[in-house]
Amino acid sequence: MASGWGITGNKGRCYDFWMDFSECMSRCREPKDCGLLREDYFECLHHSKEISFLSPAHLSEMLNTISLQFQRRNRVYKEEQRQLREAAEIAKGGGGDSHKH
Repeated sequence: MASGWGITGNKGRCYDFWMDFSECMSRCREPKDCGLLREDYFECLHHSKEISFLSPAHLSEMLNTISLQFQRRNRVYKEEQRQLREAAEIAKGGGGDSHKH
């Protein structure tokens, strides 16, 4: 995170908060002087304040949506991996029909 690179190769979403906090820490006399910037940085990372304001029903809905998205991505990933294995088997000359369902 402190490198500035996000998972997509672009600037991380919390990098600006990190830079503000880091700059404050490098020039302050006491760490507590940067407490608000630290709080902003951690909120960007973890969204703990935002989550604490959600109703239980909304939080449950959000978690269900995340779970469904994860399941879909997992299915897509597994299918991509299956296709890659099949292509590698064909390239080796093994055919690929041996594991058809």
